[in-house]
Amino acid sequence: MTNNNITLTETKKDDLNFFFQFQLDKEANYLAAFTSKDPNDKTAYIEKYTKHLNDPTINMKTIKVNDVIAGSIAKFIMENDAEITYWIDRKFWGQGIATTALKDFLIIEKSRPIYARTAFDNYGSQKVLEKCGFVKTGKDKGFANARQTEIEEYIYRLSD
Repeated sequence: MTNNNITLTETKKDDLNFFFQFQLDKEANYLAAFTSKDPNDKTAYIEKYTKHLNDPTINMKTIKVNDVIAGSIAKFIMENDAEITYWIDRKFWGQGIATTALKDFLIIEKSRPIYARTAFDNYGSQKVLEKCGFVKTGKDKGFANARQTEIEEYIYRLSD
């Protein structure tokens, strides 16, 4: 990573327009796998994530690199477990930004254990999780909208 200043800020409704654009990237969408049924439906996307901004159980942050929006990261609750999710704009991939953002996020988000899931072939995300102390604890299968088929996903856990 070079001289990037990576910060996490409170997500604002206007940030959602950037996030929507990021998830339109076909390669990123494919790797994320478990995405919305119609990634082109901006109205549904903005509506869904605006509700998330107002949900006290969700901790959503905007990732900025040198004051430019580069992605998002959030903690949410699924089946009574805290889980994290993140998305980095593809032009920022391979620069250590996701790892730095996740490490910083885990300082402010105290929920433990906290889980993460990633498609079996999303090696970049698997590396990020492992660099941040997550341990692969299991596998599951689910329908991946971005691939229109059921795929295997890995479950990761961070205990402390």
